[in-house]
Amino acid sequence: QLQLVESGGGLVQTGGSLRLSCAASGRTFRNFNMGWFRQAPGMEREFVAAIRWTGDNTYYADSVKGRFTISRDNAKNTVDLQMNSLKPEDTAVYYCAASSLTAISPNPNYYGYWGQGTQVTVSS
Repeated sequence: QLQLVESGGGLVQTGGSLRLSCAASGRTFRNFNMGWFRQAPGMEREFVAAIRWTGDNTYYADSVKGRFTISRDNAKNTVDLQMNSLKPEDTAVYYCAASSLTAISPNPNYYGYWGQGTQVTVSS
């Protein structure tokens, strides 16, 4: 089993920044591609960003491209999401997830391990 624990959520004003972190334990972290997803109340879970296990390939949802940056540290077993220029529509519970697929994917069905989520609220 791979355990994932997110941290770093909170309340921020429009235009502000937050950095989410996800700590992994239990299995070899570098064997997994990692992703961030989010879910707002009454909405389906949506893809935010993903990073290949090597850290050299990333993929972003159009809604966050240019504002969010995903990164990982395989030595520390962590994956981070730097969120800048936050908007009220970014308000959601953010989840870290791990996938054993060869290629990174925006499809949540390909992620077999999930954290418990961390709340991000952006006030207008």
